[in-house]
Amino acid sequence: MKIHPTAIIAADAQLEDGVEIGPYCIIGSDVKIGKNTIIGPHTVIDNYTRIGESCHIFQFCSIGAPPQDLKFGGEKTTVIIGNFNTIREYVSIHRGTSADTGMTIMGDHNLLMAYVHIAHNCKLGNNVIIGNSTGLAGHVHVEDYAIISPLSGVHQFCRIGAHCIVGGASAVVKDIPPYAMANGNRATLFGLNMIGLQRRNFPESAIAGLKQAYRIIFRSDLLLEEALEKARTEVEDCPEVRHFINFIQESKRSICR
Repeated sequence: MKIHPTAIIAADAQLEDGVEIGPYCIIGSDVKIGKNTIIGPHTVIDNYTRIGESCHIFQFCSIGAPPQDLKFGGEKTTVIIGNFNTIREYVSIHRGTSADTGMTIMGDHNLLMAYVHIAHNCKLGNNVIIGNSTGLAGHVHVEDYAIISPLSGVHQFCRIGAHCIVGGASAVVKDIPPYAMANGNRATLFGLNMIGLQRRNFPESAIAGLKQAYRIIFRSDLLLEEALEKARTEVEDCPEVRHFINFIQESKRSICR
């Protein structure tokens, strides 16, 4: 381990082999940091935080601070961060509240650009990219490979679907379906994320099925429940189409249209 002499580390913090702690960092109590993770200068890792292996956390970040929720009573809640994540300058990630899981969770291979804020009880999947100065309010769920462009804001309890892309400076107040493009204030849909689907080598049959399902659900005159049932019965079944339909059907905040 490489620990700068100006860093302040709680006695019960657990640091694995290869961890680097930069100048003027503060590592709180009951913190665990995995192998080969680098913590940049002036970063605060607060109590009860878990960070996986081979992450790179740049300078001036704040991870594991208590949530900005007036109902929070100081209970023991956590931030859990997976492996191979890149967290750039001035990112803040807050602990969960007991109103939900008690955890703020991030998976593996994610990129959080500068000034991103992840609020309490958010859940990020794997390979997510969140652009500069974007804020996720509490209880937001972001699925794998989603991209949220800079200067965007996501309302609490919203879901951002897998492989979708949200354009810059968007205000997201409803769920964004997987595989879609959304943009604006308030965010509206602009079709499927065709470039993203092609870049990730989705089968042509899956893309064709998603196109057909999208047309039925968002470009017909049917009521939503009727459109979902028609898409389920008429579109050739595959995991992508099934996820697209189920995501919309399970929405509690309603779907961006």
